[in-house]
Parts: sequence; structure tokens; C-alpha cells
Amino acid sequence: MKDKKGLYYYPFPGNKQIRAYVRESEGSILFRLWSKEDPGLWMEHGWVPYGAIKQAAGMFKRGSFDPDQAYDIRVAKALLEETG
Repeated sequence: MKDKKGLYYYPFPGNKQIRAYVRESEGSILFRLWSKEDPGLWMEHGWVPYGAIKQAAGMFKRGSFDPDQAYDIRVAKALLEETG
């Protein structure tokens, strides 16, 4: 899907209040989360390269947040290829 912020998907299909935006820059896929319930999230957190997400993923696995679900590289690649 696409809106004025860019390409996005719903990382948690049951929750349409959260979107994961994706873009490509200099050969890297970047992610950025947006939440209807937390508008500051978009402003506080910029675009994050997938490599940095994977490096930090171990910190989040202990909690309820699953970075592999929120930042799905397969979905991101598919979106980027569709609009390529």
C-alpha cells in the first residue's frame, strides 16, 4: 500500500493502527514505524536500515515485541519490487 509517507504494510495484521513503511536507499532497505495511537513515534524514530535492526534484534526478543514480524524483509522486498 502507499500513501503520502510512502510504501507501507501492516506488520501486525490484526492491528491497522500500526504501519511499517519501507524504502530503499543506496542498496539498503530502510524501515520506519508509524502508529495512529502514538503520533510521536514517526517523529522520534527516523529511517532504520535493516542491518541495524538485525543487530539490535537480540535485545527485543526477550520482550513482547518481535522485530522479525514488525520489520519483515520479505514483505519489504516484495513491496519495493512491485513499485520498482
